[in-house]
Amino acid sequence: MTQSELINLSKFLAYILRHNPSAANISLDENGWAEVDKLIAGINTAGRKIDIHMLEQIVREDKKNRYSFNKDKSKIRANQGHSVDVEVDMTECAPPDILYHGTAKRFLESIKEQGILRRSRRFVHLSGDIKTAFATGSRHGKPIVLVIDAKQMVADGYRFYLSLNSVWQSADIPWKYVIRIIDKNED
Repeated sequence: MTQSELINLSKFLAYILRHNPSAANISLDENGWAEVDKLIAGINTAGRKIDIHMLEQIVREDKKNRYSFNKDKSKIRANQGHSVDVEVDMTECAPPDILYHGTAKRFLESIKEQGILRRSRRFVHLSGDIKTAFATGSRHGKPIVLVIDAKQMVADGYRFYLSLNSVWQSADIPWKYVIRIIDKNED
């Protein structure tokens, strides 16, 4: 399998496990787990070729650590980023004082008016470093990074969760918690 084919298969896997399990004719349990044998059969029925070795390779080589197997590898799930209603184990914990949200510059005016919204996802995703936030923002256009006053959010009663792949998550974030905008092209 080529690297390009593996990337496309990984994207399809993320789509299934985060947003649309019916695309592979499977269901997720309440914690987001899918049965591996049914997932493999469903992906193959959907016109793509995958086996357990390819699935293990995707999980092992995914740089963002998006997926987890259970102990005996009979089940798999996405670690975060769901738009379907599941309860993925995440640790509620105190974040660093500052977190970062990468987005496209074209969304800035809307964010100023409405705040950072989770949209179809269960949580707003934040990162602990600027580099990751810029990489995230660049997927949607010319990137900017919003610097978030997480310390004040906690003081105001907001909760933060840390996923298994180190993505910080919270509820919608009002604009008042954005304390700075970083634009690479303006530095």
